[in-house]
Amino acid sequence: MKKDFKRWHTEKEKIDGAKGSALFHEREVWWCTLGVNVGFEQDGGSELFTRPVVVLSKFNLDACLVVPLTAKPKKGRYYFPIGDVAGRNAVVVLSQIRFVDRKRLAKKIDTVNVCTFQNLTQEIVKVCFPNFKP
Repeated sequence: MKKDFKRWHTEKEKIDGAKGSALFHEREVWWCTLGVNVGFEQDGGSELFTRPVVVLSKFNLDACLVVPLTAKPKKGRYYFPIGDVAGRNAVVVLSQIRFVDRKRLAKKIDTVNVCTFQNLTQEIVKVCFPNFKP
């Protein structure tokens, strides 16, 4: 599949010029314009280059740490199933955590329950930072 970097760059310029208006919180699931990325980096999959993400941490009003979701059934060390999100069975792609500006957050979809979110964050630390000892 050929990646359309030119179209993504045009869209990215529009996003960058827009006024960021999303009011977001930890545990929320949003459509996020991740764009077209290099190699194995997670791309946005739609015409608008969007993919659902879970907000892991809010740094300030303009920026957050997110992790993308997939609806494809995946198993393995870098995948964490979180159950139903807006009527679809969702799996978190643990290896694809990234920092994003709120301008990339397009539309709120859902909110992950507290218990699932706690389990998710514990799994992220275990998988992505295996030598971390609290």
